Formats: sequence, structure tokens, C-alpha cells
Amino acid sequence: MNTSIDSSSLTTALREHIVEAIRAAGGWLGFERFMELALYTPGLGYYANGVPKFGTMPQSGSDFVTAPELSPLYGKVLAAQIAEVFEETGVDEIWEFGAGTGALAKQILQALGPKVKRYTIVDLSGSLRARQQQTLESFGDQVAWAEQLPETINGVIVGNEVLDAMPVQLIHRQGGEEDGIWSERGVIVADDGSFAWEDRLTDARPPIDILGPQDYLTELQPQGEAFMRTIAERLKRGAAIFIDYGFPEGEYFHQQRHMGTLVCHRAHQVDFDPLVDVGLKDITAHVNFTGMALAAQDAGLEVLGYTNQAHFLLNCGIATEMEKSPQKERSQAAKLVMEHEMGELFKVLMLGAGETWIPMGFARGDRTHRL
Repeated sequence: MNTSIDSSSLTTALREHIVEAIRAAGGWLGFERFMELALYTPGLGYYANGVPKFGTMPQSGSDFVTAPELSPLYGKVLAAQIAEVFEETGVDEIWEFGAGTGALAKQILQALGPKVKRYTIVDLSGSLRARQQQTLESFGDQVAWAEQLPETINGVIVGNEVLDAMPVQLIHRQGGEEDGIWSERGVIVADDGSFAWEDRLTDARPPIDILGPQDYLTELQPQGEAFMRTIAERLKRGAAIFIDYGFPEGEYFHQQRHMGTLVCHRAHQVDFDPLVDVGLKDITAHVNFTGMALAAQDAGLEVLGYTNQAHFLLNCGIATEMEKSPQKERSQAAKLVMEHEMGELFKVLMLGAGETWIPMGFARGDRTHRL
């Protein structure tokens, strides 16, 4: 396959689709909608096309690496937490959102075996679903795919790097805290045909006051919070585990974070311009875990724990598993817990339906009080 020709054709078709959407909206499209189209337009958006995305090296054509691709120990120790939920709540099903290559599902199923009655994947990407089916073929009917959620879920919900891929609203303050003017940042088509930014006045505000005299750009996450409310409304027994990069509210909206967290990933490189090469690179924002936790809590779930990835994995036994592994595998797994790698930036939020309890992953180092 000639990926250069396919990529050029893909981004041209997606660009034309977004241009039509901008025109239909009167010439201005809020960034939240632009991001949604760039990532999820059927057959064209970044997560809906067949261009490679996940992998450990850019030579594979991938854009970034996720924890399950980095080390199989990730899924193995996460499975220990899931097994505890099974014992604590009496459930035996798993629902994974945004399952990527299927690597995490494979690791969990290998660890838990017949303890899992059914492993259901919910993924918007047809191309990724095909890859998942290939990866998980040996598990047969134990794995299923769903187009939509049932009204009731009894089981463990898993979301690894799914919240960061949900479209965000961009808001921008010009001026300081006293007289600053807030606008929503959207996208227009410039005279030369390229995409360009344009701000429009808005009543939207961050959930806390932003101090300081500086201009300030940040993200609001209404789609992520709506997703959490949906999860909370349908999860009747079991737990939900979300792992992603992000911060609690006080850090997310810190006055020094005046450029926001929105970034793009392509070929394991980071850039800050989502308006070019649409469909060919990931667009992502860090997660406001306080907002996610409050949305779920207001809809009926309880926060069972919140901590960094390092504490969670160590609590679940990754150090013991690393000791039993060859040196090369230990080195890869170490990146999951090292502070300057994934250990601190990535956080784990666990929510439960019904009575609260202290899961093993939060036995030490719980930071729920910081949310």
C-alpha cells in the first residue's frame, strides 16, 4: 500500500468534509466540533481511518505508544485489580472503551482466563475493531463488540487513554482576572483556503477563577463529563477504572498553565497545531480528573480511589512481576512507574456502584483528597 498517496487522499477528503461543516454552521465551527470531525468522521477521521496509530517505534508507522504496547505486565497487574472487583462485587464481565489494538484485552484475558464470562469492547473505529478481532481471535465467543451500551451494566468498565481523546471546548481569556474577556475558540476557513482560528465571546468559564494578569487558554470537557454521567447511570454493580494523563482541577487550571494542554501526536513527535494534516495525527488534551469524578459522583457513583499510575501499579504487584521478568522486559515495565516517564503524569481514577471499599490499587498513595 502506498501510504503517502492514501494519506494525501484521506486528508484532502476529510478537509473538504470539515469545510462543508464550517459553511453549514455559518462560517464558524467551535473547536469541540472540529476535533470531533477530525478524529471520528467515519472512514476519514484519525480514529476512523486505517492509518497506523499504535506502536513502540515511529518506524512502524505509529504515532504514539500506550502502556499495553510498552509492557504486557501492565494488563497483567491491572487484571489483579479487576479480579478483586469480581470478588468484592460478584460480577464477571468487563467492558473496555477504546481498546486500541486489543493488546490490553489480551493481557487481561490471559491473566484472568475463565473468570471473565464476557469481555465486551466498545470502539468507534472500524479499522481498529478489525485489528482487535485479529488480536483476540483465540478467545472466541469470550470477546464481543458492541455498537452501543445496554441500559444496565454489571461488571468492570475499563478506559485506558480514552478520556483524553474526547473532543474539548477551547476557551480563551484576553487580559487578566479583573477585566479579562472570555471567548470560545473556533475554526474558520481563511481566504487562502486553510483552516484558521477565530474567537467569539462566550459565557463559558473554567470551574475555578484563574488568577493573574496574563492571557489564558484552556479546555473544558463537556463530552467527557457527559460520558461519565452515562457510565454512572448504567453501572449498577461493579466498578469503573480510567487511566489517563491529566491533573486534578487545581493543577489543571493553574494560572501558570496559560497555554492549555491541547497537543497533537504524529510519528512519536508532539506539535501544537491541530488545524493542519487533519486526520493524520492525534489531537488530545489532558484530563481534568476532578471534573470527571464530580460528573460520575453527581450521577450516582462513588469515588473508590485516585492516584498516580506508579502507586496504582506498585500496589497491584508490578514490582513482583518485574522481578520474575527478563532484563529487557523489566526495563520496559519500569517506564510505567518512573516519575519522568508515565508514573506521575498518568493517573488512575476508580469509581464504584454501591458500597464503598478500598481497592488494592489505592492502598498506599491515594490522592482522592486532591480532587
